[in-house]
Amino acid sequence: MAAFARLLERLLWPASKKQESEEEEEEGHRTHHEPQSLLDAPRCVQRPHGGAAASCGLSFGASAVQGWRAHMEDAHCVWLALPGLPPGWAFFAVLDGHGGTRAALFGARHLPDHVLQALGPAPGEPEGVRGALRQAFLSADERLRALWPRGEPGGSTALALLVSPRFLYLAHCGDSRAMLSRAGAMAFSTEDHRPLRPRERERIHNAGGTICRRRLEGSLAVSRALGDFAYKEAPGRPPELQLVSAEPEVTALARQAEDEFVLLASDGVWDAMSGAALAGLVASRLYLGLAPELLCAQLLDTCLCKGSLDNMTCILICFPGAPKPCEEAIRKELALDAALGRRVAELCSSAQEPPSLNTVFWTLAAEDIPDLPPGGGLYCKATVIAEAYSRLRQASGRRWQAGSLQEVAESCSSSLLSARSPTSPAKRAHQKGPRGAGKPTGTLSDSSLDSEA
Repeated sequence: MAAFARLLERLLWPASKKQESEEEEEEGHRTHHEPQSLLDAPRCVQRPHGGAAASCGLSFGASAVQGWRAHMEDAHCVWLALPGLPPGWAFFAVLDGHGGTRAALFGARHLPDHVLQALGPAPGEPEGVRGALRQAFLSADERLRALWPRGEPGGSTALALLVSPRFLYLAHCGDSRAMLSRAGAMAFSTEDHRPLRPRERERIHNAGGTICRRRLEGSLAVSRALGDFAYKEAPGRPPELQLVSAEPEVTALARQAEDEFVLLASDGVWDAMSGAALAGLVASRLYLGLAPELLCAQLLDTCLCKGSLDNMTCILICFPGAPKPCEEAIRKELALDAALGRRVAELCSSAQEPPSLNTVFWTLAAEDIPDLPPGGGLYCKATVIAEAYSRLRQASGRRWQAGSLQEVAESCSSSLLSARSPTSPAKRAHQKGPRGAGKPTGTLSDSSLDSEA
């Protein structure tokens, strides 16, 4: 992990800082309310977790990372069973806060309760459920307003997936995004709520607001969110017609046997990768037998390496039609990791002076390497490269003696392959670890937030 953090620091800094500065100058503020400073090095620690619900025929994985931001403002929750409803119902949500963590943490804790209350014991599908989700978001926002310190800024996007035996319901407000993969292709994706979308722009103007530099009142980058009560004061207008609305856009998708997975993620993930690229990367990792929670962690690592500067959270929900482990895919992946380990050793042993990790990565990036993961490319292998480089340095005592370096590299590559094999004992033990059911989880990447939770 330390080697990976160093790679990110050297790979993306100061280019990231320059990009951030340029965007702040162009748009006035980079974040929703005020510019956040970037850290000198990214915080890469993740706490992936997962579970399965036989009654729903699904498994899930989730992870979050603070990244380059000075504070972690994302939150998420998972309910694998919903009290009062028959087996087969589940709820997942990702919340991306701005101007503080308060709204995101509130949503992760309390939005499921509002959903349960709105659904009742026998919800009608699909229209009754769609209406209940709309009501739940609005009532949660009303409750948040009652608790909110007067005059304090801040809010949160909200993205939820409600699974029933017959339908998938996606409800969202803001720019956290969901994507459904069906029969090997992206079948559906939510659309971000931005001020310049025609429907959003009309509501904003009708409520007396303005849009400047693609932002509401020149400040807020999203047009729907929980919180942001300073933008919900237009007199005589209902909550759904304010400058900022907490009314979700709700889509009901009939479940099909070809459904593979749904990915929920905050906007930091989508900043780095397109929906099609994410669908390809997730499918390729499932063919390796990677547990959903480990897949989420690898996905966030990849987005960090591709240059995402934001907090990131993702939840992957896999259905019975998801790609199954493939021996040929596993064989190719192991061969790729071995080839990368050997190539790192060659680059280190052929140089008169030990090359930096940055130099090693960009040298590899310029080469034609076959069988790289679709969507992620070499960025998906940054951890493999960083670990190989770090182990080489440790094993050689930082002396980099050319005569023994190849032998050291072979040893390091062998141990890396053993640790990273999808069927290794360590990975199987991780896959068989404790899994939650029927209760919410809201793992956050930064321990400082845990104390607030």
